[in-house]
Amino acid sequence: MDRDTIRESLGNCLTDTSDLGIGRLSKGKVRDVYDLDDRLLIITTDRQSAFDRVLASIPFKGQILNQVSAWWFDRTKDLIPNHFISMPDPAAIFARKCRVFQVEFIVRGYLTGSTNTSAWTLYNSGAREICGNRLPDGMFKNQRFERPIITPTTKSDKHDESVTPSQIVSRQLMTRGQWDEVSDIVLELFRRGQEIAAEHGLILVDTKYEIGVDQDGRLTLVDELHTPDSSRYWLSGTYEERFLRNQEPENIDKEFLRLWFVQNCDPYGEEPLPAAPEELVVELSARYVQLYEIITGNPFNPPPYEPALARLRRNLEAAGVKTEDDELSFLDEPVGRF
Repeated sequence: MDRDTIRESLGNCLTDTSDLGIGRLSKGKVRDVYDLDDRLLIITTDRQSAFDRVLASIPFKGQILNQVSAWWFDRTKDLIPNHFISMPDPAAIFARKCRVFQVEFIVRGYLTGSTNTSAWTLYNSGAREICGNRLPDGMFKNQRFERPIITPTTKSDKHDESVTPSQIVSRQLMTRGQWDEVSDIVLELFRRGQEIAAEHGLILVDTKYEIGVDQDGRLTLVDELHTPDSSRYWLSGTYEERFLRNQEPENIDKEFLRLWFVQNCDPYGEEPLPAAPEELVVELSARYVQLYEIITGNPFNPPPYEPALARLRRNLEAAGVKTEDDELSFLDEPVGRF
């Protein structure tokens, strides 16, 4: 997709859906989740968040994340059922309701990261046991683990906490049997993801999974799957050479927008935030499109131009969801924790 098409859509992002007037709404950082009693409507917006704030609206981001997840759901449904029912709009799905474990299952295939709590930062400071995983001495940044590891965290609206499997069980977040079964499943999901990514010239470096139990008691994959927001991808063709030269792997990174805010304001406290430069927003949208096309191997096809919220409303009504005259109520707690 050329950048002119993206520029033409800068003023037509799906940022706020709260006037749809349906169900009960829970707003996450990116997703708006509506409880429709018999199912969930999950709308992936174009919001770009960091620092617990919305930094900008990125054209086509919601559609890309939504369709990447659906693409992966279809390719992993033999490993575990998922919550996907149907896609009434490019940026939305109907999903089965589940009781979601309050644990994020983060699977890592490589020793990397730059934040204070990343695996590499902890390892480089001397830690050799991370979330119950014992790591050998002598590893280097961006080195592949002999086997992928799981570094679970608790789910929180404020601050996720790294935990061990024993802590998960002792805090009654899961039973030991549930942990054992789910950990096997997420490792298999990660193996499948790495295999398919490799076929498309990518390395799936790490990702996070969310698992719930549906109304029939079945373990069910929920939320998003192997998207550019939930996963780290590197380009596989140059990884070995760059690793041997102690260079950072090539990636299609979106960190540059976050860094712009760090360099130009106090993103945690300044009110209001300055507007993100147009060229950076266009560039980030182009990178989402590029990642979509590499991950799926398919060209990205934006919907015909019309106001995004009007399109969503029209598609929902075609799917039998009346979007007018219904009372809208807000929940104090998120529905399904998305």
